[in-house]
Amino acid sequence: MKTVFASALTLAAVLAGSVAAQPAPPSRDPATVQSGTYKVESPHTRIVFSVLHLGFTDYYGQFNGITGQLDLDAASPAKSAVEITIPTDSVDASNTVLTGELKDPTWFNAAQFPTITFKSTKVTPTGKDTAQITGDLTFHGVTRPVTLDAKFNAAGVHPFNKKYVVGFNATTHLKRSDFGVTKYAGLIGDDIDLMISAEFDKAS
Repeated sequence: MKTVFASALTLAAVLAGSVAAQPAPPSRDPATVQSGTYKVESPHTRIVFSVLHLGFTDYYGQFNGITGQLDLDAASPAKSAVEITIPTDSVDASNTVLTGELKDPTWFNAAQFPTITFKSTKVTPTGKDTAQITGDLTFHGVTRPVTLDAKFNAAGVHPFNKKYVVGFNATTHLKRSDFGVTKYAGLIGDDIDLMISAEFDKAS
């Protein structure tokens, strides 16, 4: 009986220690965020786009393999900057035929324009946890200014890799014709909505 009791106490101590070792949950308070240089955590970062298909439905696709850097000044967010690179060939329309069409020369022309880039030029805080990020978007060989409406999600220590992480969502709206992508104009919508979910790991 003593052995069983001792084993139970040991197990309880181990479990208690394991619980105590767990990192604190992410903070949603922007005042707690650490300044520094961050890198895009590609596996958990996505850019989703939607376009009106033949007037019937909103069709969705996404880009993967995103890389980039965030220089975050938590005390003065307006001094922050972000650069993002998207492999054009990573476009995914959830259908092999449509995905292949989007990569070809009549649409995104991934062979000639292998990357899509965004480089911020101005960050304007609009609230406690929101900001507008204006920058240059280069897509399909054309560079135009675009403004993202960004929202801070949370920051904290990742429970598995122990890195310090910050997360944001952002949205924007653009016209594909502004970037020279005009195939099926009048049938496929010109207006594109972008939804961005980005996770950044703090650099060592």
